[in-house]
Amino acid sequence: AYSGGSGSGGGRGGGPNTKGLLIGAIAVVAAVVIGIGVAMLGGDEDKGDKDNEADSTPTQSQQSTAPSPSNSNSQAAEEDLPTIDAKALALGGSAVTASDVKGAQADGGVYVQGFNQVGSSVTWKVNGIPKSGKYTVYVGYSVPGKDQNATLTVNGTPANTPVDLKNWAHGPEGDYEKSWTKTYNWIQLNKGTNTIKVSCEQGNQCDALIDQLWLVKGWVK
Repeated sequence: AYSGGSGSGGGRGGGPNTKGLLIGAIAVVAAVVIGIGVAMLGGDEDKGDKDNEADSTPTQSQQSTAPSPSNSNSQAAEEDLPTIDAKALALGGSAVTASDVKGAQADGGVYVQGFNQVGSSVTWKVNGIPKSGKYTVYVGYSVPGKDQNATLTVNGTPANTPVDLKNWAHGPEGDYEKSWTKTYNWIQLNKGTNTIKVSCEQGNQCDALIDQLWLVKGWVK
């Protein structure tokens, strides 16, 4: 009887152990499945973040870099105005070209001399002015260590102020080579073609060498 009881007791003990193992196995499987699900969700989120970063990076780069070259190009185009060297100027009176004195900035070191006689002139017929308005004309020149001046005429109208050919370089008297400098006048130009003339008229002191003329947009110093 005892052994039978023992046998039935052993059977009851075996039943609960099997169920425990089964429940444990199910719990493990469930945990693995949940873990995989969480990992997959996490992976999608990471991927989404990376995709967002990849999408936003080019946009930020374009916003920060694109305007800079565009603006600089447009500004460069605006300021790209004509320059003329001495040998391309139309000469009047006793004005002639030479290259003996060193220091001229024009191509080949060429400049205009013989400008110191009444009636002498250099004339620039300048094309390609982008629009009517204010411009500054610069004159590159040298004087023999003392101040000189000339007359400016734009499109046939003499300017109210002279071309001040002063000894800005503080060169010694008689030394053209050490006296190269520049001066400027404010003028109004029309769109297209204009004529700019620098001449030696009655009342001017015109002992100067002229090597270049150039334009800048606006009235600048």
